[in-house]
Amino acid sequence: MLLPFFQHDLMEAGCDEAGRGCLAGPIFAAAVILPRNFSHDVLTDSKQLSEKERYALRVYIEREAIAFAVAQVDHEEIDRINILNASFLAMHKALKMLNIKPEFILIDGNRFKPYQKVPHECIIQGDGKYFSIAAASILAKTYRDDYMRKLSEKHPQYEWSSNKGYPTVKHREAVIAYGISPYHRKTFRITNPQLGLF
Repeated sequence: MLLPFFQHDLMEAGCDEAGRGCLAGPIFAAAVILPRNFSHDVLTDSKQLSEKERYALRVYIEREAIAFAVAQVDHEEIDRINILNASFLAMHKALKMLNIKPEFILIDGNRFKPYQKVPHECIIQGDGKYFSIAAASILAKTYRDDYMRKLSEKHPQYEWSSNKGYPTVKHREAVIAYGISPYHRKTFRITNPQLGLF
């Protein structure tokens, strides 16, 4: 089972993002503040869960959390400021949207741009260690998946409803066949010569 908190003196928010490695669409981030007595037998890193489990957990997290917020940074901004800065910006946006200001922030990963003057701790693979980060990973992932499914209705040839914008072989083949969409990240290596498709 995951740990409830990194520290116990300050109001703690967990933060995570989804979509960093995608070729198309925005990056989403979520921030979640959980109650002191929070516990769950299934909640863990969203990548370890089925889609059905993620969506069921989203309902539970949103009902039980003290506060939560989900934010996004679009593909154009990603191209302007790079994906690392875009991930920081998305997390900052989510933190700002919380209706309770956190006193401590737990970040999934090893890098973060400080948010205001709130102390933080970066946890490598934190979404598999702390409930609040795992909860944030589920919200970011499911909200982004919903967004990409809607985009897929406009551009079904890229199969975003299934690949969610990630660099699958079929996604890259579609880019080569149809060109890039208005939602692709132009600074990313969208076609891969290793596929032997040139």
